[in-house]
Amino acid sequence: MRSSTLTKILAVGAASALALTACSSERSTDSAESTTEAESSTETTEGSEVCFGEGATIGVALPQKTSENWVLAEELFNDGLAEAGYEPLVQFANGGVTEQQNQIDSMVQQGAEVIIVGAIDGSQLGGQLQSAKDSGATVIAYDRLVKNTDAVDAYIAFDNYQVGVLQGEALLQGLAERQGEGPYNIELIAGSADDANSIPFFEGAMSVLQPKIDDGTLTVVSGQTTFEQAATQGWKAENAQKRMDTILSGSYSGDTPLHGVLSPNDTLARAALTSVSQAGKDTPVITGQDSEVESVKSIVAGEQYSTIYKDTRELVAQSIASVNALAACEEIPINDTESYDNGVKVVPSYLLEPIIVTQENAAEVYANDSTLAPLTEG
Repeated sequence: MRSSTLTKILAVGAASALALTACSSERSTDSAESTTEAESSTETTEGSEVCFGEGATIGVALPQKTSENWVLAEELFNDGLAEAGYEPLVQFANGGVTEQQNQIDSMVQQGAEVIIVGAIDGSQLGGQLQSAKDSGATVIAYDRLVKNTDAVDAYIAFDNYQVGVLQGEALLQGLAERQGEGPYNIELIAGSADDANSIPFFEGAMSVLQPKIDDGTLTVVSGQTTFEQAATQGWKAENAQKRMDTILSGSYSGDTPLHGVLSPNDTLARAALTSVSQAGKDTPVITGQDSEVESVKSIVAGEQYSTIYKDTRELVAQSIASVNALAACEEIPINDTESYDNGVKVVPSYLLEPIIVTQENAAEVYANDSTLAPLTEG
């Protein structure tokens, strides 16, 4: 597993262009003395500052274990928060949305000062997050935007729209490199509709691909060009493979070639490649995301064309840097206040830059990743 030290965690996110004031109400206690202190703090600021010390409980609500990066995040949060002096409460909701709702409620009951949420379905946590805010906790959306609630203080993620842009550009680049001049036949795969990241991925990619569809350079032979048609419930490989099987049998009979596939992540890319192989078709240019080990091997071998590197170590480090800022009565680092509207508010964000990876630059991109770097050698 990839690991991180506290030094690395604290180093990331030290500088930012903008900042979000870390404000929330102090936790109430039965003590008259504590109440007086909280009231005094409220009088001296625009809302009382969030300040807490060693041993504070920090809740981290993660979704289902659908990718290697989520599993790595669990390890990094547990190690990094403990090393920073906090009491980490990191939980996966493999049982679904209801389990995640119950976990967040439990974190509130256990007095979590900060709750970091990687949502299964970001539109179904409004009640739980409002309870967290009412308790005095700061709520940070991690990797996936929380929708339709103002009970979220900040969003920390890689720029998901830019991920899609990079995937669209990579698909066009790969088609030109491997297939020569167009026109090209392609198919589109999108993520799960209950994941708030899926639409930015798709829209970013289509901002690049739609003009080429309009001018005839690209043809989606199945005709399935909308997000709803391309979505993959639960990000499950079997769902993507089943859909691709249907598309290939219905739209690519005989010698009709499939030149390229837009895939939003590596798991679905590998599922699509399996379907194509079983159909006896040549390997298409296909995109991905997450830099999963099997897909990195595939890229080095010249099969999957590209992936996206979003270093989970950086994302967790930025999240812990925000916790440290709150603990010190300082400000959450923010570098974007315009891009991510959750339906109720534009959520102040810290956006990290994703990196496109192909066979050509894999060794360079993964040079400092102890797990992935060896895969590019030889």
